[in-house]
Amino acid sequence: MRRFALALGLMVLAAAAPALAQQQMTDPDFRPTVARPAFAADGPVVTIDGAHDNFHTVDGRYAPFVALLRADGYQVRGGTAPFDAGGLDGTDVLVIANAGLTDGGSAFTASEIEAVEAWVRGGGRLLLIADHAPFGVAAADLAARFGVGMGKGWTFEPADNDDGVTSRLTYAGERLGDHAIMRGRDADEAIASITAFTGQSLIAPEGASALMRLGPQAWEAATPQDATAVAEAIRSGASDNPAVHSAAGRAQGIAFTYGEGRVVVLGEAGMLSAQVVRWPDGRPDTRFGMNVAPGNAQFGLNIMHWLTGLLP
Repeated sequence: MRRFALALGLMVLAAAAPALAQQQMTDPDFRPTVARPAFAADGPVVTIDGAHDNFHTVDGRYAPFVALLRADGYQVRGGTAPFDAGGLDGTDVLVIANAGLTDGGSAFTASEIEAVEAWVRGGGRLLLIADHAPFGVAAADLAARFGVGMGKGWTFEPADNDDGVTSRLTYAGERLGDHAIMRGRDADEAIASITAFTGQSLIAPEGASALMRLGPQAWEAATPQDATAVAEAIRSGASDNPAVHSAAGRAQGIAFTYGEGRVVVLGEAGMLSAQVVRWPDGRPDTRFGMNVAPGNAQFGLNIMHWLTGLLP
């Protein structure tokens, strides 16, 4: 089966209605281990937002990430309150992963956005993750408060297959940023590669470090079905299709300080999950996330180590 056809199937399933979404689940075989836990016990408190119709939650699709963080000594809990009504209380690191849409717009109220901005400026730590459409739209207003632009579509790059494009993007070598997150605490924790599974592009604010640099032929489409137009744009170097635009020079992961706080923004959520798709037509199971991209787990740990100050 062609690689792009498989990737497209994964993307459609990820955005599908509940009747199809039940085929996509946490991988029951994934068991994260941490060779050198950062904290023996009672580490920083990590709150994973669950108050905004999130697609990834502490007991759901981000349960593997929760298990990884707990193995590293973090205290992890699910967030149930709005950010301007106690949702930030007692939190050292706030993780927001794929908040859902509210009437087709921002997932957060203006007062929540102001509360998060003030909290980070005063020393809070934020990991904001917003995947392919429609999640970029849901998080765009919050991201913009920190100077981050979101592509809001589906990102593709060239591939050597029949369709000529892929949404499964691997970052290695020069495409990885020069940042403490990539270096880790020592050579054993250095990141050699990261794999993203679909996602959107990000426009970094001035002074931010790009952790995952998109290639010069990266393009973004309004829908996954526009991939054919992306392939044509890659071949010709341009596109007159309003549903397609270049994502060259953008990133899928960025890190920066903000006031007294720190922020990491990712344009793809599946990389820190461990999921399995069981196809209704009898095809073999498909796994994606930390269960098939080992570098992703260390990347997640390094992000948390930088946010909590273990890395400079």
